[in-house]
Parts: sequence; structure tokens; C-alpha cells
Amino acid sequence: MQVHMLDIECFTYLNRALESSLAPIVVFATNRGVCAIRGTDMQSPHGVPIDLLDRVVIIRTLPYTPEEICRILAVRVAVEGLQIDEGALAFLGGVGDSSSLRHAVQLLTPAAIMAKTHGRDAIALGDAEEVAGLFLDCKATAKILQAQAAHFISE
Repeated sequence: MQVHMLDIECFTYLNRALESSLAPIVVFATNRGVCAIRGTDMQSPHGVPIDLLDRVVIIRTLPYTPEEICRILAVRVAVEGLQIDEGALAFLGGVGDSSSLRHAVQLLTPAAIMAKTHGRDAIALGDAEEVAGLFLDCKATAKILQAQAAHFISE
């Protein structure tokens, strides 16, 4: 769960649950630094109360490298029974590096449909480039909305 979305009542409940003999394993995820604990005006690392923060193990994670993204995409292609050219895989790896792995994975299905539409079994670089232009990630759409705010936001 995204820990910064929890409020003080949730943390109180979790503290009690973690004291039980049948305590569950709880995994929190956050990308926040010091921020307010929801429902209070107290600041704390990750938005987690200090008494709960003392009881957790913090595991630092790092973003995937482009090579790791390509390997993950290759596994996903195999699982979904798709075929992909090396150029298209490298391109989608770059998309994953610049936007997100989730966005790159979500482009696989429309790219496969695009390849089939063009009479190919394997996703080619052109297919990947075309769907990347059609389906934007959240960062790209946010930039478009900011640049063209007068067309979308009325006061």
C-alpha cells in the first residue's frame, strides 16, 4: 500500500494489528521524503508516525536500468506469446526508461495489434513507434494540459 495515503487513524489501527500474536506482514511503499502525516499537521519521514517508523525495516529500491527494462519486457513478451524485433524491444525499453515500465508494458498489446494489422507476426520498430505516439503516458499528457490549459480548463 502507498503509505503516504494513510491517515492517523489507519496508523493507529496498524500499530494495534502489528502487536497481535497473529501479526501480518505489511509492505508499505513510498517515494516521499519528510511530509505531513495525513489527518495531522505533524511532519515525519515518509508521512509515517515515528512510533511506527521505529518498527519497520526500510529497503531502499532503485529505478530499473534500461537493460533491466528490456529484460522485463522480453519476459512479458514471452508470457503473452508475442514476438518482437530487437529494435522494437530496445525502443520500448527506452520508453520505459523515460516514462515508466508500466507504460512500456501497456504498449505491447497495441503494438502487437498494429503488427497484425500490417500482416506481421512480430512487433517491428515502426509498430512500437506508432503506438508510442498514439498512447501517451501521464507525464506527457500533463505537459500537454499545461501547455494548452486555456483550451481545457475553464474558470
